[in-house]
Amino acid sequence: MKKPKKNVRVTLQEVADHAGVSTTTASLVVRNNPRISEATRNKVLASMEELGYVYDRVAANMRSQNSNIIGVIVTDIANKFISEFLIGVQNTLEGFGYTVLLGTSFDSVEKQQKLISTMVEHRVDGLILNPASRSVGKTAKQLNNLKIPLVLANRELTDVHADYVGIDYPEGTYKAISHLISKGHEKIAFLGGVKNSSTWTERMEGYRTAHENANLTLDESLVIDSEPTDKGGEEAALKMLDLPEIPTAIFCFSDLIAFGVMKVLTQKGIVIGRDIDIVGFDNIPEAEIYHPPLTTVSSYPKSIGNQAAKLLHSKVKRESEEMHRVILKPQLVIRETSK
Repeated sequence: MKKPKKNVRVTLQEVADHAGVSTTTASLVVRNNPRISEATRNKVLASMEELGYVYDRVAANMRSQNSNIIGVIVTDIANKFISEFLIGVQNTLEGFGYTVLLGTSFDSVEKQQKLISTMVEHRVDGLILNPASRSVGKTAKQLNNLKIPLVLANRELTDVHADYVGIDYPEGTYKAISHLISKGHEKIAFLGGVKNSSTWTERMEGYRTAHENANLTLDESLVIDSEPTDKGGEEAALKMLDLPEIPTAIFCFSDLIAFGVMKVLTQKGIVIGRDIDIVGFDNIPEAEIYHPPLTTVSSYPKSIGNQAAKLLHSKVKRESEEMHRVILKPQLVIRETSK
C-alpha cells in the first residue's frame, strides 16, 4: 500500500489495512486495550509510526460523549500547599486514565469565573475547584448551574451543592492554640488569612474554642487578617508590632504567613522560640528546613488531592449520586519555634 500524501489525515482504516488487521483491532490498540497480544500491538504501532497516524481524540470524544479530561482550578500553583495538593490530584486522575486541564485563578474571583467557563467550553468530564478566598453568591450560582460533576477542595462554599474534601480546620487550630496555652501563653495572636472565608472562619472557630476552654479572654485586637501569602504575613506582623503590647505567641493562618511573620520579627531582633513562639498551618516541606524549624499543623494536601480525585471519578462514573463531605484529621508537629 502506498504511503498517503502529506497533509492528508491518515485514517484508522488505512492503519488497519497496512498492518493486516481489522479496524476493531487497530482501535483496541489505540485505546491500549489489554486483550490485544504484544505482537499484534507492536505491528499496529509500527504501521501508525510509518504512516504518520495521529489519533483524532476530538472525534473519538464526540462518539463516546466523554473527553477523559478533568478540569482542575487552584488559587496559586506557587503555593507549596497547592502544588502538593496537585500532585495528589494528578497522580490519582492519571491512574484512572484522565488528562488534567489546569487553571490558576491567583485567588481572583473574576479569573476563577472565566476559568470555569473555559473548562466547560472544553467539555471536561468533571471539575475539581480550590475556590478563591472571596468567592461569593455569583460564584455559587455559576457552580450550581454546572451540568458536570464538581468537587470542592480545601475551601468549602456553603451555598454550593457539591462534594467537598478538606481538613478539620477547627480541630487543627484548636490543637495549635492548646499547645501554646499549655506552655503558659495567654496573649496569642492570630495572623493572616482572608477574614470570613471558610478556611479563616473555621480556624477562628478553633481559636475561640481553645480560649474558652482555657478560660482565657480573647483579645480581638490580636486577630489581624491579610492576604494568604508570605507578603501578607509581613504586613500582618508589622501591624501586630504597632500594638501597645505585643503577644507572647502567634498562630499563623498558614506556613507561608508564618514565614513572612518570622522574617519581620527576625529583622526586628526578636528571637523566635525564645522571645516569642510561633505555630503555622499546613506543614509544607519548607517548614521543617526553615530557620528555626516551624511548629505547624499537618493538613495532608496530597491526601486531600487524592481523595478529591477519587470522589470526582466516582461521580463521573455515576457510581454514587449521594453528596459526600470528606474531612481529614490534622496533626500538630512540634519544632523549634514553640518547643
